[in-house]
Amino acid sequence: MAKKSSIQVEKVNTYIVEWLKNYANNAKVNGFVIGISGGVDSAVTSTLCAQTGLKVLCVEMPIHQAPNQVSRGREHIEQLKKRFPNVTNIETDLTATFEAFKSAVPQSDDLAKVNLSLANTRARVRMTSLYYLAGIYGLLVAGTGNKVEDFGVGFYTKYGDGGVDLSPIADLMKSDVYALGQFLAIPESILTAAPTDGLFGDNRTDEDQLGASYDELEWAMEAVESGNTGAEYIGREKSVFEIYKHLNTSNKHKMDPIPVCLIPKTLK
Repeated sequence: MAKKSSIQVEKVNTYIVEWLKNYANNAKVNGFVIGISGGVDSAVTSTLCAQTGLKVLCVEMPIHQAPNQVSRGREHIEQLKKRFPNVTNIETDLTATFEAFKSAVPQSDDLAKVNLSLANTRARVRMTSLYYLAGIYGLLVAGTGNKVEDFGVGFYTKYGDGGVDLSPIADLMKSDVYALGQFLAIPESILTAAPTDGLFGDNRTDEDQLGASYDELEWAMEAVESGNTGAEYIGREKSVFEIYKHLNTSNKHKMDPIPVCLIPKTLK
């Protein structure tokens, strides 16, 4: 099921950088702010933004973060600062803020729902921090979601990491992001690390949560876009196809526009 990227990495890189530059100039802002997680998506996004020559603020926002995620993020930031003089960084430790939130909200005996809600809270606290910094420095919040996450399975937090001003890599499959990452020479430690959202404070990977790898989900997404119904598949392919369809359906509320109750003209 694994699929190699077919994008023309150098041309795609140039295209996205020009798109970012034009958008920022038209918006009359100073540049971009990006949350750095230690993952490939934020590493590629920040490197694309850095190539614009505009101000780029990389932000670390640990909340009980695993040490290896922190070290990968810092390795990338230090590398990026050496390559691009327009890149600066800041660390905003949100652990105390997160703990204060936990102590302020009502408790529940449904631990599964509590843990999921708190995981999403981490993402939303980080989004709030990015917009605070964006407001101070006149920056746009750059999203780090790829096509599989943003439009396939909805693997992001609504108004968390999904709350952004623009999405440079949201039309790229995960395999495309890795191809760009290799072209951009982001740290090998990031390219080889198992993808994780880091929202639960443990070692679970994205594949653990989704039930399928990005290669598999990318295959399923392209199968659906080609009009396949899944009836022709058996074994693991059938399972992956069903996983994709389930996630795509259950997360539609994230991917579709917010429903608006339109009042009939006869009632106005």
